[in-house]
Amino acid sequence: MHNIFHQIKETADDLISLVWPDVCAVCNERLYRHESMICTKCISQLPRTHFHLWHENDFHRLFWGRTKIKYATAYFFYLKESPYRELIRKLKYKNMPEIGTVLGREFGYEINESVFSEVDLILPVPLHPRKERFRGYNQSWKICEGLSESLNKPTFERLFIRKKDTETQTKKSRFERWENVSNIFSVTDPDKIKDKHILLVDDVVTTGSTMEACVEALLEAGAKEVSLGALGIAKN
Repeated sequence: MHNIFHQIKETADDLISLVWPDVCAVCNERLYRHESMICTKCISQLPRTHFHLWHENDFHRLFWGRTKIKYATAYFFYLKESPYRELIRKLKYKNMPEIGTVLGREFGYEINESVFSEVDLILPVPLHPRKERFRGYNQSWKICEGLSESLNKPTFERLFIRKKDTETQTKKSRFERWENVSNIFSVTDPDKIKDKHILLVDDVVTTGSTMEACVEALLEAGAKEVSLGALGIAKN
């Protein structure tokens, strides 16, 4: 009986996909049944950084002389004119949170056998509640959900919060960006991060000012070490 219901469901799903087919968020080609949000071909051609394979990479060097971090890695290069930029845009602005979960899961599988297996827990760079209500979700939290699944590490959505909203960072200099986010983050339960190695996660890193402020807040709250992870890292 279970097999019959399963076959009926698969047939119904196939009929629905003929009318409203799921398509890849990168190339817009139709997805196969085993694929989710992004097709296998686009995942395989992702411009990966492989930063998790060496300690002194471009992401890690971005924070030299600014704040103390343990490790840093990004899943792929965020390149101008690249179709993969659409993934981040759709994740943040087109109500497609599943992209974050799917990419976070794949990201985790890639770094699972590296030094990032040392982390104790995963935290997202927080959004201000007003902005999160407007968007409907925190895109960095969706990435954390996927990472948590494939790295088998705990994650907490409300443990690390943003206390006040800030102006957009887009057209600010690096110093202006840092000044804009300084002293606006806090930990709601310091006991949960005390002496822990935190993996702090964001969608894209450009100047690193937001992550820098987050690292300072986590270390001040008692974290032993902070490592950084991002889906994309800007590269001209």
